Amino acid sequence: MGLYRANPEDGVVWITGGSSGIGRALASQLADAGYTVAVTAREGDEIDVLVAESAGLSGRITSFPCDVTDEAGLEATLASIESEIGPVVLAIFNAGTYVPVAGENLSVRKFRRTFDVNLQGVINGLVPAVRSMQKRGFGHVVLVGSISAWFGWPTTAAYGASKAAINVMAQALKYDLDKINVRIQVANPGFVNTPLLQLQQTASMMPALMSPEDAASRMLRGITRGGFEIAFPKRLVWVLKLTSMMPQPVRHWIIARLTGWSSRPLSFGRSGRRAGRDA
Repeated sequence: MGLYRANPEDGVVWITGGSSGIGRALASQLADAGYTVAVTAREGDEIDVLVAESAGLSGRITSFPCDVTDEAGLEATLASIESEIGPVVLAIFNAGTYVPVAGENLSVRKFRRTFDVNLQGVINGLVPAVRSMQKRGFGHVVLVGSISAWFGWPTTAAYGASKAAINVMAQALKYDLDKINVRIQVANPGFVNTPLLQLQQTASMMPALMSPEDAASRMLRGITRGGFEIAFPKRLVWVLKLTSMMPQPVRHWIIARLTGWSSRPLSFGRSGRRAGRDA
């Protein structure tokens, strides 16, 4: 018997960061595929609009607001979902934030905020979700990383490091989760046109830019097919995978010129632009 793979008949999908971007599009597509979807985002985010839009779909979307940085709150949210609408058989930890970091203007606060949401926010939901799945005897979890996890890009010292941690964590957990019939996948999307992307000052160099709907569709195909890493779009993935194997000096030279970073002034990072969040 193969490793468990989620299907609509077994239970509920839980998505964090589902009020915008990929999470929002994925929630709609999963509901259209017949799933009951529980969406978690912060109070005040536009989840109610998403719920209303799902009225005519095969499945349904329900709202369970919580901030992913609230450990106790997220555990209580999972308990509420399972008691009110059914067991969570697929958990997709998608909530994330992007804070640009410039080397000449470092800030502990930027790193802490990024890791609180992107890494600890995943762990806060992953631990109770896996515990529940283990008791049930099956489950499926997806951690959302990024292509920036493979090597460093300008301004991604905090964001890329948090996503690299997600990838390594998923790789390490797979050995044991396979034994308890809990499938784990990591999704590493390329450049997606979300509110987070609009904050990146490297926007001039974003090849193969995708809409959230396209990205969600690719992610859903990966979830359905199985496999460990869901990385897309392929035309960008293969280029970056090859680049990651180049000697460091060559890779730094290429990235600096592709992004135009070698000619940017040191004043970057002092403009006071605020960070965004898909949560």
